[in-house]
Amino acid sequence: MSLPSLAELDAAAATVYEAMPATPQFSWPLLNAALGTQAWIKHENHTPTGAFKVRGGLVYMQALTEREPALDGVILATRGNHGQSLAYAAARHGLSATIVVPHGNSVEKNAAMRGLGAQLIEHGEDFQAAREHAQMLAARDCLHMVPSFHPDLVSGVATAWVELLRAQPDLETLLVPIGQGSGICGAIAARQALGLARSLRIIGVVSKHAPAYQLSFRAKASVSADVSTVLADGIACRVPDARSLDMIFEFVDDVVSVTDDDVASAMRLFYRATHNLAEGAGAAGLAAAMRLKDDTRVRGRKIGLQLSGANVDADLFRRVLVGD
Repeated sequence: MSLPSLAELDAAAATVYEAMPATPQFSWPLLNAALGTQAWIKHENHTPTGAFKVRGGLVYMQALTEREPALDGVILATRGNHGQSLAYAAARHGLSATIVVPHGNSVEKNAAMRGLGAQLIEHGEDFQAAREHAQMLAARDCLHMVPSFHPDLVSGVATAWVELLRAQPDLETLLVPIGQGSGICGAIAARQALGLARSLRIIGVVSKHAPAYQLSFRAKASVSADVSTVLADGIACRVPDARSLDMIFEFVDDVVSVTDDDVASAMRLFYRATHNLAEGAGAAGLAAAMRLKDDTRVRGRKIGLQLSGANVDADLFRRVLVGD
């Protein structure tokens, strides 16, 4: 995949801004004190779906309907935020959206997707099984299968990183969660387009309980791995995407892992230091910053993080907040 130019990212941003404004970025004193350095938080929890992926959905759907104006509907697999993104964007274009989720998926994310007008199907025990079922249904029912990784999705989510890096061009380290790769590849695209490759490192973050991308990064080849994370469902990947892996191999400095306990601590810190709600995957970047606070890539550096999503079930968040 070739990287988008800055002009192409600005065009993607124009599509995004037809549906939502730019999100804010803040540096929170209590959070900085906990990390021992200055961190800038990009608040992607302040989008119409409560997560960064809506940007990709808007750009993808705009381009898709221009290419295929007679299209009736789309289908995709998700753990939640990708589904909300495409359901929201499909509704703006008057299209149906069928979404396949694994059994045991977030009750409130499921409700949100239904609330956006999507038909929801539960199938399989993890994301990979749900994706394979969606691919079968796409072929059977002649629906457009929306991938989890695509250049238009990357261009869309990159617009958030462009906003952050234009506001804070002297950031030195970005800590970016990896699900299927659009988020971290969006960060790569923004950095390269803005000419910041020499001054800004990008570190990917995975769950220790879903280590496929970290294992792949170390092996420089695709490695599948079992998933057992309870909190970080948004980065619960069993099989890496080949295209995102290629970009990660070329442009990412390192991939680190965090435990569910690390993620829970970060969710609590976000709430107590900023009074913002973070889902597990949405707090993974902060969890990595907490774990690496004495690492020279974080200590004394000006770092950038996304609060990339706020879609956590209320009962789960209650248990995290009280430390159950």
